[in-house]
Amino acid sequence: MHDHSASELPSLRRQKILLILERDGKVMASELSQHFAVSEDTIRRDLAELDNAGLVQRVHGGALPRPKDTGKDYFTRLDEIDEVKIRLAQLAAQQIRNGQTVMFDSGSTSLQVARSLPRDISLTAVTASPMTAIALSEYPGVKVILAGGQLNPKTMAAGGHEALRLLSGIKADLAITGVCAIHPEVGITSLHFDEVPVKQALLDCAARVIAVTTADKLGAVEPFVVAPCERLHTLITERHVASGNVEDYRRLGIEVEQLQD
Repeated sequence: MHDHSASELPSLRRQKILLILERDGKVMASELSQHFAVSEDTIRRDLAELDNAGLVQRVHGGALPRPKDTGKDYFTRLDEIDEVKIRLAQLAAQQIRNGQTVMFDSGSTSLQVARSLPRDISLTAVTASPMTAIALSEYPGVKVILAGGQLNPKTMAAGGHEALRLLSGIKADLAITGVCAIHPEVGITSLHFDEVPVKQALLDCAARVIAVTTADKLGAVEPFVVAPCERLHTLITERHVASGNVEDYRRLGIEVEQLQD
C-alpha cells in the first residue's frame, strides 16, 4: 500500500525514511520509490538532503545509517551558536518585560535569550536547565527558580516527576522556547522522547509562548509530538525562509516576527 500522504510532504517522507532505515539497517532507492509512490529521483533528492544533514550515509542505490552520536553534545552545540541565532535571541529578549515571571526552555537558543537580557532587568525566571539558571543568576534583578530532577546529558536539563511538579505549579507570564522542529500540520516535535512532558508543561503554564527558531526548523518533523502550532503566540525566525512557510503559521493565528537584513 502506497503512502501517498507522505509523498505530499517531503519532510514527513524523509522522517519516515529515517524510521525505515533504523528498522531495516539499510534502504534502497528503488524500494523507497515504490513504498512512497514517488520517483527514484525524488528519493535520491531525499537521501541527498538527509546526507547533507548528517543523518544518513549515502551508498550506491540507497543509504546506510550514520554512526550513532556524532559527538555534537550540548556543549558542542553551544560553541556552534552563530550570528543569526544571537540576533534571533536578541529579538526575543526584547519581548521580556520587567516584573514578569518567565519560563526558559532547555536548549542553546533559550540560553542565548537569557544571555541577551538587559543588565538592569527585574524578573522571576524559571528553568529546568542548570546552564540557563547560571546565566540568569548573573543579573542582580533576576530571581531564579531551578527545577530539579534527573539530568539528561543530551539536553543538559532536568526531567521527570520532580521537574514537572515544580513547573506545573507556576503560572508564568511568558515562556521562551526553542524548537527541534515545527510543521504547520504536524505541530511542534522533538528529537528526544523524555523531554516532551517538560516542554508540554512549559507551554501549559505560560500565558504567552514565544518560539525562537532558525529557518531550517520550519517545515521539519521529528519523531515525538509536543503540541500543535496553535499553542504558540509568537514565532521569531529568520528573514528568508522557504516560500510560503511563514504565511502557513500566520494563518494559524501565530504572530511571526522576522529578522531584518
